[in-house]
Amino acid sequence: MTSAAEHLDPALRVEALASLLAERGLIDEATVENFIKIYEQSVGPMNGAKVVAKAWTDPGYRARLIADGTGAIAELGFKGPQGEHIVVLENTPTVHHVVVCTLCSCYPWPVLGLPPSWYKDPAYRSRVVREPRQVLREFGLDLDDQVEIRVRDSSSEVRYLVLPERPAGTESLSEEELAGLVTRDAMVGVAKVAGP
Repeated sequence: MTSAAEHLDPALRVEALASLLAERGLIDEATVENFIKIYEQSVGPMNGAKVVAKAWTDPGYRARLIADGTGAIAELGFKGPQGEHIVVLENTPTVHHVVVCTLCSCYPWPVLGLPPSWYKDPAYRSRVVREPRQVLREFGLDLDDQVEIRVRDSSSEVRYLVLPERPAGTESLSEEELAGLVTRDAMVGVAKVAGP
């Protein structure tokens, strides 16, 4: 038999728990709102998207990003815990990178925010190493057999950010417009960036 709580939307359950904790004085609602604001506006995939868009439009920045990911990312103000050492992997028409953390869920939080649940899932963590082409197909990314797939294993010492290929037909777009096209999944390597 299932409980009533098991049928509630997870967002409603979180809201109920937060209300209960605030009611009992165990958390401060302003602090919770501040954390939510930080993760919605200051930390997350939009930061990585800005990095990618700048690399697509500024060859000098792109070169610095490939040579020293952490330093180039810090130039844009993105740094902090889980971002102490980030290596940037550039996708090309012949090489496609995909990132995993086989031990846990090491992830570059300053540029990608919190890891998605599938990234932490044991099935993804084990299968993408053994059968990356099949796992990518399951994500909807069917790469040509001639494209080499390189799986990179993040760790507590180094985290990876994929610099996806810039889609055709985006030459006239601004850096801001380009950033709007970039997805978290493309920066992990389980997707490509779609054109406008």
